[in-house]
Amino acid sequence: MNNIHAFLIKYAEIGVKGKNRYIFEDALIRQIKKSLEQVQGDFDVYKEMGRVYVKVLSDYDYDETVEALQRVFGIVGICPMTQVEDEGWDALVKDVVAHIKDTYQDQPLSFKVECRRARKNYPKNSMEMNADFGEILLKECPNLHVDVHHPDFILYVEIRSKINIYSKILPGLGGMPVGTAGKAMVLLSGGIDSPVAGYMVAKRGVVLEATYFHAPPYTSERAKQKVVDLAKQVAKYSGPIKLNVVNFTDIQLAIYEKCPHDELTIIMRRYMMRIAEHFAKESGCQALVTGESIGQVASQTMQSLMSTNEVCTLPVFRPLIAFDKQDIIDISEKIGTFETSILPYEDCCTIFVAKHPVTKPNLKVIRKDEEHLNEVIDDLMKQAIETTEVIICE
Repeated sequence: MNNIHAFLIKYAEIGVKGKNRYIFEDALIRQIKKSLEQVQGDFDVYKEMGRVYVKVLSDYDYDETVEALQRVFGIVGICPMTQVEDEGWDALVKDVVAHIKDTYQDQPLSFKVECRRARKNYPKNSMEMNADFGEILLKECPNLHVDVHHPDFILYVEIRSKINIYSKILPGLGGMPVGTAGKAMVLLSGGIDSPVAGYMVAKRGVVLEATYFHAPPYTSERAKQKVVDLAKQVAKYSGPIKLNVVNFTDIQLAIYEKCPHDELTIIMRRYMMRIAEHFAKESGCQALVTGESIGQVASQTMQSLMSTNEVCTLPVFRPLIAFDKQDIIDISEKIGTFETSILPYEDCCTIFVAKHPVTKPNLKVIRKDEEHLNEVIDDLMKQAIETTEVIICE
């Protein structure tokens, strides 16, 4: 695709934002620029008359550029295009024919034409251009034939301040640009679910921070590195993620020694939520995010989720709450986290899991059993927070 030196960027929801649309367009442009910083080449990203464009200013790698654009939330379509000045009808005909020949070579394909005349002083209207370009392509490209119902491709010609010619719309991720919907704290483990939960919330425009609970020596440095790698993979879509690595060993041992073993997971989760909320409020987050799904494990029954929710004042978002496991795996494979998630390095929840965990915890009983920790828990919480390691993942 060496003939392509510009891309038209299509968005969906942003278009219905009314008077605030420019805020979302500007956020989308910022995210596109950040993503393209990872690609060799110079690019100009700008908006004009309700359209967002990426113009190529130097030599570049087409595939890498498309991949970078396909990681930006808010984009629903990426259109590699030929953009030309209006130098008359004959010049436009040559440009259109060249675009189609360069793009499709001699493939036997069907097509239709959709022209749009945003500049009403252009001498031909849309219907006239549709008919004329259809006739011209049939004459100049013997390998093509018309199919207005199920074409292999559609030739789009937009008459604007410049003229846009394109015939491919590559899929984008959709969603909303990151940075348009606040900030949230993800409780990130080394499993399959929590990275997917973070990805899905980021897709709605939320900036991510993350907290991971590490339990050395029961969990290894490889387990921690696994979580860092997962955060880096999610960061390809969400932008840089600040990861708080909390040393949770002493708190877990205290719970193990002083609380009933069938309540271990629930009580540990409650203290994880407390600590994650501390960092969330410190960083200005408006919510917590977890990868929980109803009934997937004992700590994710309705009663268990209610028990962990009780210790939080911030809302808890669970984007996977009604997903089957296979649904979650499919997304993790799509975003590139699955292979890392299944590496055999245990996290702290797995190490300290009870043999017969309670599935319907009674909140009054849980609160009473937590009182066994009263003498030590404040100091342990303070120590865990003060010794937290911060890693920027990008």
